[in-house]
Amino acid sequence: MRLLLDECIPKRLNREFTEHEVRTVQQAGWSGLANGRLLSAAEHDFDVFITVDQSLRFQQNVSGFAIAVVVLEARSNDIEDLRPLVPRVRALLAELRPGQVILVSGEVGGWFRWFLRSE
Repeated sequence: MRLLLDECIPKRLNREFTEHEVRTVQQAGWSGLANGRLLSAAEHDFDVFITVDQSLRFQQNVSGFAIAVVVLEARSNDIEDLRPLVPRVRALLAELRPGQVILVSGEVGGWFRWFLRSE
């Protein structure tokens, strides 16, 4: 699967998805693109866009794009806070469909929770 990591996610997170083809927004040459333009560019080359941008799911009608979006919700966008979410993301990747938005949230009271939202 071809994954695109948003520019607000540490580049080192790509090491957690070794079984997939992973690039960052910077590596793709799309730094600074607004969300709509970024999704439009990415949908042709990637299957999944991974971000920590909570507002993306409210600002964009993702169902119109041929790419799935995973929104990570953690205490911060530090690698140490994002890494515990990776097993859930990996488990969900095979089930994702284009136009879908998945929110994978961080530790809350010692438990992990995740939500599936289809736009």
